[in-house]
Formats: sequence, structure tokens, C-alpha cells
Amino acid sequence: MTEYRIERDSMGEVQLPKMAYYSAQTQRAVENFPISGRPIAPELIHALGLVKLCAALANTKLGRLTKGRAPLNEKELDALYQAAQEVADGKFDSEFPIDVYQTGSGTSSNMNANEVISNRALEIAGYDRFEKDKKIHPNDHVNCGQSTNDTFPTSIHVAVATQIQNRLIPALEKCQKLLAAKAEEWKDVIKIGRTHLADATPMTLGQEFGGFARQFELAIKRAKEAVEQICELPAGGTAVGSGINCDPKYGETIAALLAEKTGVPFREAANHFEANAQRDGLVACHALLKAVASTMSNVANNIRWLGSGPRCGYYEVILKDLQPGSSIMPGKVNPVICESVMQLAAKVVGNDATMALSGVSGGQFQLNILMPVMADVALDSVRILSGGAEVFADKLLEGLRANPEKCAAAVEQSLSIVTGLNPYIGYEKAAALAKKAFKCGKTIRQLCEEEQVLPKDQLDEGLDVVRMTKPLSK
Repeated sequence: MTEYRIERDSMGEVQLPKMAYYSAQTQRAVENFPISGRPIAPELIHALGLVKLCAALANTKLGRLTKGRAPLNEKELDALYQAAQEVADGKFDSEFPIDVYQTGSGTSSNMNANEVISNRALEIAGYDRFEKDKKIHPNDHVNCGQSTNDTFPTSIHVAVATQIQNRLIPALEKCQKLLAAKAEEWKDVIKIGRTHLADATPMTLGQEFGGFARQFELAIKRAKEAVEQICELPAGGTAVGSGINCDPKYGETIAALLAEKTGVPFREAANHFEANAQRDGLVACHALLKAVASTMSNVANNIRWLGSGPRCGYYEVILKDLQPGSSIMPGKVNPVICESVMQLAAKVVGNDATMALSGVSGGQFQLNILMPVMADVALDSVRILSGGAEVFADKLLEGLRANPEKCAAAVEQSLSIVTGLNPYIGYEKAAALAKKAFKCGKTIRQLCEEEQVLPKDQLDEGLDVVRMTKPLSK
């Protein structure tokens, strides 16, 4: 049986689990929002812990925790730092039970962090954390110089930016390097190009994969731009952007500390009224993530088509067999990794619709009141893009092989190689040859030789497929 304790806040008494590290305000939120059954993301919890740690360090440096009405001694300060660090390290994730769909500013989760850190710090310092008079107070000390309105969006920026930098970008870089290696390996594998899913002029498989590699190179650039969009931090604006109850140097001090600890170039917001009121940077950040998702889906889908078959499709590349593909068709194998990547991209696009709508409709006057869901979809997108890119690299690109014979056979049968004869016989005559070759079931070369369209040396030059893959001059 669960045991309970009674605590009081400004609204009266609250019953909550006896050994919980959170307190009354967290419990009220738990009771008020039994909606999805999902708490805020672990990445956001950890970012809240890190922001609270840097807030404590900044306020110590600025004298806000060591002077005034309720100063902390060295033992208490060290306990506060340790407690915040433990939250940042993920040791108290289970103490954050509030639903994603909560108060729009994130006040409930901010107070959840304040209460957990306060009670854990009391424990570390050797005090009774159940005492009514808390020597390390959740509001006066843990939340010193802060409002939810600047601390919660700061934590969102920290969580999203660090996840993009530490997880998404390395995963995209791995994909890009593997694609570039395939491009070099297959630079001499001639194949037929396709536009509108119809036969086009020849190219190399290396050129095709070089294009894919460039797409990922640009995706990496966009991911870095996404981080830049959220490097300005609202911390220091407090309630409405004016910085009430906050040291004037707090914003720049905590931004520098967060930059030092994360390696992300965080900086104080240029205008705290804008930074508190609007989440435009987060909207722009996610739009760039949507572009990354588009790249991943496009490349995965192209590889899925190229690997189709093995007998009745293109089958120009051979995907590694990972699992049986059918419950009824023996031996069938499907491009499951490609399909997984395409699904996650669709989810990111849906997340972006939520993000954009939240940015458009959530911000009135000095606050956006849809921040928890914005954090949820942003972190979900980064998480699944990162995981998808890692799987795409490890499970698909690592074992991908070319099928030169299939590529060569398609080139030989293509009607579009007649394009190489345009300079010799003109477009109209070349088009007539293509139609006639298709009708009679012959290759372009066979028909041209039968009808003696050109001398052999000119025909060989015009139908040189290697030459068709290279520009005439650079």
C-alpha cells in the first residue's frame, strides 16, 4: 500500500506519496492533468536540471544566494549544485510525473524541478526534507532570479540544441560519409538515369550516390542552422522580459555557463521581451528539422526503388536481408529500413504542423502558452531523426552493394541513349528512331546499324555511354 504525507502550499493542504521528492505544486498538477499518461521528455528534465545548476552557479557568482534575506552557506550551496546535477544526469526522472499537456508556460514542470532539487539538496546537506521550514527553498533558492516564463523556454532551447548537436548531427555525418564512399566506389558503374520514373540518359551509380551524399551534406548544414536558431536564451527576462527580481548580469552569466557545459554557443537574448514572448526561433529550428526529414525520406525512398526486385524491379543496388518480408510469401524480403525512415519523416512533418500552429496561435502579449507541446514535438523529432539516421547508416548503407550487371543491362536496352545522336542526326530523326526501336523490340544500336544511320565511328562516338555521363567541357 502506498503511504502518503500531507504538505501545504499557498492554496492549502495536498496529499502526496510519502517518499516522493516532489511536493505540493507538483502533486496538484498531477491531479489536474491526467491526460496522455506521458510525462515531459527525459531530455527536457535533464535540461531543466542543467539550467537550475547553472542558475545556482550564476546566482552564487552574483551574490544572490550568499547574501540577503535567506543566504545559503557553503554546505548548502554544494548540496544545491549536487542535487541539480543529479537531475541533469537523469537520476530523478521518475520524480517528474506531470503530463506533457499541462499549463502552457510549463510552470508545473518548472516547480517540479524546483521541488525535487530543493528536497534532494536538503537531504544531501543533512537536513530533514520533510520539515515545513525548508532551509534550501524551491522558490527562494532553486528558482532565484527566475520565472518559469524565461526558465522553461531556456530549458527547451538547451534540450533541443544539445540533442541536435550531440546526436543528430553525428548520425547525419555518418550517413554522409558512407554515401560519399559508395559514390567513389561505384564511380565507374554505368546505369540509366530516370526522370518521371521514365528512362533518361546514362549516368553512373557513383554520380547518383554522390547526389545523395550532397543531400546529407546539406542536411548537416541545416541541422547546424537549426541549433543557431535557438542559441539565444530567454534566461534573465523573468516574468515579462523586464528582468524583475533578477541581477542585470544574470542572463549573460548563465548563458556563458550553459555554453561552457554543453559546447553549444548559447548567448543571452538580444531583447528579453521578444525572447520571453515568442518562440519563433523554435519554429524556425523545427522547420529546418523538417527539411532534414525530407532529405532522409527522399534518399531512403530512392534506395528503396533502386533495390526493388530482385527479378521484376530495378535491382541496381542490393540491400542487406534483415528479416522475412511476408507472412504468406516464402522468401520475400522487404526494404524495411527505408520504410522506417519514410515513416519517421512523415511524423516529423506532422510534428512541424503542431510546432507551426503553436507558434502562430500560442503567443499573446508577453508569453507563448503552448510551450510544453512545442518542446514535446521538437524533442520527438530530434529523437526519431537521430535514431533513424543511425539505423539507416548501420543497417542499410553499411551493407549496401551495387549490381553492375543489372545496371549495364538497363543501359543497353534504353531508348534514351538516342539522345547522344542529336548532334549528328537532329532531334526529330532521333525521336523517330526511338519510337521505331521500341515498336520493333530492337536496341537503338541494332536499328542504327541495320539502317546504316551513321558511319561506324560516328555511331560509336554518339552511343558511347561513358561519354554521355561526362560534360563535354568543364
